[in-house]
Amino acid sequence: MFGLIVRFGSNLAIVAVIVSLGGCGFSRVFKRAPVEDRGTAVIQPAPVAAEPSGPIVAQLPGFENAGRPGYYTVKPGDTLIRIGLDHGQSARDIARWNGVDNPNRIEVGQVLRVVPSGALTSNGVLAKPVTSASAAPVAMAPASAVGAEKHASATPSSASSTALPAAAAAGAPADEEIGWIWPTNGVVLGGFDEVKNKGLDIGGTAGDPVLAAADGRVVYVGAGLRGYGNLIILKHNNTYLTAYAHNQTLLVKEDQSVRKGQKIAEMGSSDADRVKLHFEVRRQGKPVDPAKYLPAK
Repeated sequence: MFGLIVRFGSNLAIVAVIVSLGGCGFSRVFKRAPVEDRGTAVIQPAPVAAEPSGPIVAQLPGFENAGRPGYYTVKPGDTLIRIGLDHGQSARDIARWNGVDNPNRIEVGQVLRVVPSGALTSNGVLAKPVTSASAAPVAMAPASAVGAEKHASATPSSASSTALPAAAAAGAPADEEIGWIWPTNGVVLGGFDEVKNKGLDIGGTAGDPVLAAADGRVVYVGAGLRGYGNLIILKHNNTYLTAYAHNQTLLVKEDQSVRKGQKIAEMGSSDADRVKLHFEVRRQGKPVDPAKYLPAK
C-alpha cells in the first residue's frame, strides 16, 4: 500500500489512493448499489365488496294487498278522481281509507283500498251496502287541472238546507227505486259507446240549467279530470254515480246533498268543442247507457 503526497505550488493537495496489491498488478474493488427490479412487481388489487344480486326496491304502500278484491293498483296517469269514478266511490273517501294526506301524490304501483272496510266478505263478495260516511275536508287540488275551477259565489238556499234523502242515507235502494230524470232539455248529440263515449252528449245553449238526475250527494266538484272540463259527480247510493261535464258554472259544493231536479250547474263548453252536457251513469263504477235509465222523452 502506497501513500502519495503531491505539491502544487503553495497549495498542498493530499490525495489518498488505496491500492490493493494482488498478483502482478492492481485490482480496484467497487461495491455495487443494490438494484430493485420494479418491472416484475405484481400489485394485488384492493378487495371489492360483493354487489347485491339485484336492485333494492322500496315497497310501495299497500303492496301486500295487490290483486286482492276491493283493492286497486295505481297505473300511469291515474288520479284519485279517476279511480273514484271508475270504482263508484268518492275520491275523498278513497283518500281517507288509505291515509293519503295529499291526494295529488299517489304513486304508480301503490295499492289502494277502493271499497269501505268491512264491505267485502272473505271471498271478495260485497257483503251488504255500506253507506260512505261524510269525510272531513281534504285538500283536493286537481291532479292535472284542465281549466280554471269555477264555483258559484253562493249556493242556493234550498240546497244548503236540504237533508240527504232518508232512503239514500239508510242504505242503497233497489235500482228501480231511483226515479231518474233527464239532466237537461236538449237534443242528444252523441249516444253511448262503451269505448268512445261513456255517456250521452246533450246539446243546448250556454247557461242552460243542468239538473240532478236523482237525489244524492255531491262527491266531486272541479276540473281535475282531463277531458271533462268543469265537472260534478253525484253519488246516489252504493251502486250509482252520475257525472255532469263541460259546465261553465258550478252551483254546488262537495259533500252537499241535492234533490232530484235541483239546478246544480249551467251548461258550457269547458274542455269541449262546443256547448254541451256530457252525462254519465256509472253502475258500481262501470259506465252504462243512460238512455236505459232515463224516461222516454
